[in-house]
Amino acid sequence: MSTSSPTLQKAALEFKSTSLTVPVLLLASNDELHIEQQLQEKIAQAPEFFRHSPLLIDLQKLNSQGLDIDLQALVKRVRDLAFMPIGIRGGNEKQNHAALEMNLPVHSMHGSNTPMTNKPAAKTLAVPEAEATKQPEQTLENKLITQPVRSGQRVYAKGDLIVTATVSAGAEIMAEGNIHVYGSLRGRALAGVLGDINSRIFCSDLQAELISIAGIYQLSDDLSPETAHKPVQISLDNQTLIIKDI
Repeated sequence: MSTSSPTLQKAALEFKSTSLTVPVLLLASNDELHIEQQLQEKIAQAPEFFRHSPLLIDLQKLNSQGLDIDLQALVKRVRDLAFMPIGIRGGNEKQNHAALEMNLPVHSMHGSNTPMTNKPAAKTLAVPEAEATKQPEQTLENKLITQPVRSGQRVYAKGDLIVTATVSAGAEIMAEGNIHVYGSLRGRALAGVLGDINSRIFCSDLQAELISIAGIYQLSDDLSPETAHKPVQISLDNQTLIIKDI
């Protein structure tokens, strides 16, 4: 009986670099009850979007105010709300040590992906700086969807995404380029997910739970009633989502 040489065996795994869109929880208060209350309010706006969502906890602003917080208790609270913490950043030595004891990674503060707190209508999801300043090198692959995108479905396009039917509530469509929806957009639409700030969203009937371009997003409650049920185009200008009639 012979065995293959280890050098001739097919590789069992490989590591690849990727870009993920992850919500960042930027804390400005150490009042745990207040934090939990506001998280519950956000979840109520888009329950499916936040359920089992990864979450990066940012402690920089908290520490800059000299406010301490029980990190273990905070992590338990956000987990009880069905978030899945993937690490912390901006922590001090004590907090970093506590995070590592809970098997939570400690992320560095380099990059410019700190949420913009002076624009309450637009929120920022974490987008690595390197991805936000360059176009993907791979060939764009546009995708055409002619059937309704139903609740619970997720569609991803490496180029532009064109949907000629309805995007239902609870569905999620994502594209590295532009998004075109020629039916009603009731779910979540995320364009420029690798950081392309020139991407746009076009839809015939805006009823979205969430819209996002290059990590800057708005929930349904943030959208003006004047834009509802209208054909619109959505673009990004200076970290702010701009919605205009078509």
